[in-house]
Amino acid sequence: MKREAVNIPGAAKPVGPFSPAIKAAGFVFVSGQLPLAGGSMPEGIVAQTRQSLENVKAVLEAAGTGLGNVVKCTVFIKNMDDFAKMNEVYAGFFPQTPPARSTVEVARLAKNALIEIEAIALA
Repeated sequence: MKREAVNIPGAAKPVGPFSPAIKAAGFVFVSGQLPLAGGSMPEGIVAQTRQSLENVKAVLEAAGTGLGNVVKCTVFIKNMDDFAKMNEVYAGFFPQTPPARSTVEVARLAKNALIEIEAIALA
């Protein structure tokens, strides 16, 4: 089975031994996306959710697919009290037939982010 790393032209290289995404078996597996843009992180769960999803979207587009082909997301959130705000932003990115999703509260995320989102999409 063939697997191919997906990289985003012009984006910073990952700071670890992982790829932004891997295409394999007709799917794109997107690594967790922090809410980073140009090296900075917006404040608040609403802005961070939006940026994480924009990053997921960018990786998917670099892989030749898009948000409409996402079948599963996992959301890692620092504070479950932010769930409703996160959910409102998330719903705007998946207005019709949203993908399956898990949301997990975590103790800490890299760069002290409030959220990180990973996805699996059809290639």
